[in-house]
Amino acid sequence: MNLAHALRVRRHEQVALVGAGGKSSALFRLGDELAARGWQVVTTTSTHIEAGQVAWAPQALIRPVWDLEAVAALSPADLPHAHTLLIGPTDPQTGRAQGLPPEVVDALLPALGLDAVINEADGARKLPFKAPAAHEPVIPPGTTLAVLVVGIDTVGQPLDAAHVHRPEQIVALTGATPGQPVTPDLMAAVLAHPQGGLKGVSPTARVVVLANKVHSPAEMKAAEALAARLLARPRIRAVAIGALRDPDPIRMVRGRVATLVLAAGEARRFGQLKQLYPWGDGTLLTHAVDTALASSARPVIVVLGCQAEACRAALGERPVQIVLNPDWAQGQSTSVRAGLAALPENVDGVLFHLADLPGVTPAVLDALIARHAATLAPVVWPAYQGRRGNPVLFDRATFPELRQVTGDVGGRPVLQAYTRAGTAQRVAVDTLGVLRDVDTLQDLP
Repeated sequence: MNLAHALRVRRHEQVALVGAGGKSSALFRLGDELAARGWQVVTTTSTHIEAGQVAWAPQALIRPVWDLEAVAALSPADLPHAHTLLIGPTDPQTGRAQGLPPEVVDALLPALGLDAVINEADGARKLPFKAPAAHEPVIPPGTTLAVLVVGIDTVGQPLDAAHVHRPEQIVALTGATPGQPVTPDLMAAVLAHPQGGLKGVSPTARVVVLANKVHSPAEMKAAEALAARLLARPRIRAVAIGALRDPDPIRMVRGRVATLVLAAGEARRFGQLKQLYPWGDGTLLTHAVDTALASSARPVIVVLGCQAEACRAALGERPVQIVLNPDWAQGQSTSVRAGLAALPENVDGVLFHLADLPGVTPAVLDALIARHAATLAPVVWPAYQGRRGNPVLFDRATFPELRQVTGDVGGRPVLQAYTRAGTAQRVAVDTLGVLRDVDTLQDLP
């Protein structure tokens, strides 16, 4: 997928790129991708960039002084291209083009009516991993998306000045030993540190890590290890993994996918409360929850309604969040809304798992999560021999539509709409259980 899609860039976004290992490549690539959408985009820096990089932009607007008056004096005629770099003059001694003050960067969106501003807010002397000095980074307060860039090719290299920018700062932040090999654990500790990757980032800004320079299987393994450690930190929204200089720069986006186990109905056709029907060493409900817990989906949220206390007791001490749906009798859509309302803000997808699908395995859930990571498709569903089954994964982008569904249905209308549009993703599985829900006693094997 492209970078703009992976970062979930919204219209009127102000992006700050910090860290090391590809910030300038990300700056201009993101500007070009958003311009290809038809957006009016400005790229800039609140520090400086190499003079040779100015030519990477379709158009560069160079002013000796960038202040609020200079921005107010601009007209549409000054921005004939969809992507324009605003930059200061080049210092002949350093060979660097000077950037804009942070208050001027903050003024660009409203003053020029732009769709996006992308700002390089940090320097790294072309090294792939760093910790900031006292004067860094220069992140304007209006930043809405902070992208923390790191080069995965640093993994395994020694923690020294030849491979890392400001290794002494990393030692001070983490207690690492000078010269030790750089590991995903060390990278995660720096990137998620309030005086490391998160330094200067507004608490309201979304934070995405961009793990760049991933080419080999070993580098992918290191990037996934880094993502796993970073997603244990609630402040990190997602980790985009790839190589910015490839035609398709992002190979996957690791984010948080939750499971909603919908178990609130009274199961009239079954003749008794289906959720508590014996299955294996427990019940259909506990089996569904254990399946979710055995997958990579987190958190696991169980929506209860009919005989909620008995169902809660059956779950025992399982590490799940229980949500009570007082409106369960009005249909499954009420459980969907109750479950969505309970999701943390940093969750970017959700699996709707039903308590009456005992044949579904953790591998099925993980296959859906993996396809979502590779595509960020709005909907991902399993297919057995071409037939659509359950559970279904819904991206955060669909949540407003899911909240509008009424009656005794779950996400089916939303699934059908995206399937007709050709944007839903199908995952072929060899598990017949995705088709076999238990509606009556006769459906039991």
